[in-house]
Amino acid sequence: MPLKGHPSKRFSDSLREACAGEWRAAHEDHAFVRAIGDGTLPLSKFQFFMRQDYLFLIGYCRVLAIAASKCPDLDSMGWWAKLLDETLNSEMALHRSFCVDFGITEKQLEQTRPAEVTIAYTGFLFETARRDSIAVISAALLPCQWGYGEIGRSLARDLKAGPDSFHARWVAGYNAPEYHALTDWLRIFVDRLGKDAPPAEQARMADAFLAGTRHELTFWEQAWHSRSA
Repeated sequence: MPLKGHPSKRFSDSLREACAGEWRAAHEDHAFVRAIGDGTLPLSKFQFFMRQDYLFLIGYCRVLAIAASKCPDLDSMGWWAKLLDETLNSEMALHRSFCVDFGITEKQLEQTRPAEVTIAYTGFLFETARRDSIAVISAALLPCQWGYGEIGRSLARDLKAGPDSFHARWVAGYNAPEYHALTDWLRIFVDRLGKDAPPAEQARMADAFLAGTRHELTFWEQAWHSRSA
């Protein structure tokens, strides 16, 4: 079914409201997220998360490249290329730096095997990118980009973790102006395509956004219940 809502409401807000429970569970209420903010997350769980997230980002970058190839105009292609560059050359560099600082060598990082949830999430994104439109691809990717930005902003407002802790460094990375600028652009892009999409494509966008949000939740769950890096 197409999304219903007030004509002035942003399409991305309608997507989020349609899965409000899953969104809160993944990006606001999850124990892993809360433990980052209050500084109680054990290093071992953070190490597991960073190693799996590094593998996820490799797949994420491949999907961004496909998204750029499906854009209808050069301006959009440029923004997708910028998002790819930021993820590939900045966010992944941050991951490597974190891992070295907290006991994981680059060799160990590269030798990490993907866990079941990581495989499922990257597989979902890749299949969506392979078979569907740029509108649906964008909706599938938005929960990750938007959710991390919301977590970074929210935790930064009331950060209890020490300023030199890995918790605080992680929060700062996802509360950076550059990250928020790219997130804002992706939301605007989804808003534009969603507003003009026929009802059937709006429904596919909503399904993709919900699926992406659920994968975000299971990714946090995987890291929270991990026993080692």
